[in-house]
Amino acid sequence: MLSNPKRKRRWLVIALLGVVSVLAWLWLTMLSPWFYERPDDVADIEQRTHHVFVYGTLTYAPVRWLVMGANGQPRPARLENYRKNGLDLSFAENDHVEGLRLTVTPEQLRRLDRYERLGMRYSRQEITLADGSRAWVYRRLADSATIPVELDNPAPLIVGD
Repeated sequence: MLSNPKRKRRWLVIALLGVVSVLAWLWLTMLSPWFYERPDDVADIEQRTHHVFVYGTLTYAPVRWLVMGANGQPRPARLENYRKNGLDLSFAENDHVEGLRLTVTPEQLRRLDRYERLGMRYSRQEITLADGSRAWVYRRLADSATIPVELDNPAPLIVGD
């Protein structure tokens, strides 16, 4: 049987390996140049300030810092006539989604696109928030057929250019 100091050392090594594994996984999935290539059919990012509406994990400052390398100047925001549906949004008249409107640079938007796997897992679409401001939102590709494309549709989501 192992002595107490050896047992403690073993658990310390196991815990350290666990932390290193989690950090490696986060880097590989969110920041590394591997495992994601921007699809050719995804439009280039305009060189200007962008706004992004977030309503899930990106509402947490540590996640934003890890993904974007910045806080994004978060402001409370609300999307009317939608509700959270797992990892996506669904039209729901008289409902709303609370979130944050982030202000991001083109490079930060590129990092968000990578995190969301733009073109593979999500699409990025322009929306009108309750205060009338415009922002990007990420939508699951599997559900993109249900997104209204008419500007006059009562649903506030519209497909961005």
